[in-house]
Amino acid sequence: MNLHGNWRPVRAELDGQEAPTMALERMEFVLSEAEYLVRFAGEIHDRGLWCRTEFTLTLTSQHEANDGRQIPAIYQLAGERLRVCYGLDGNVPAEFKTSTSSQRYLVTYRRLPVG
Repeated sequence: MNLHGNWRPVRAELDGQEAPTMALERMEFVLSEAEYLVRFAGEIHDRGLWCRTEFTLTLTSQHEANDGRQIPAIYQLAGERLRVCYGLDGNVPAEFKTSTSSQRYLVTYRRLPVG
């Protein structure tokens, strides 16, 4: 399962609230060998290191105010679609679901073509 590449969110929700489509179209999530990068409207919003197990990801930020923050997540990869549920409270989510005050960010990404 290769997670490397550039990913664009096609659907996202935070604590049960859906993200606006216009915001999603301006975001990009990049996974390289050991590093990740989050861009919004072309500007770096977050960057750092990532690692994974068979079902989980852990992002460790190295960017400004978030430096050192770890965000665990669960993920599913199906072809060119990647679904990730981030535990913003520092706990690994048990399921792909958000609700009010859950501190969960659920995103479905589409891999962008190379080139």
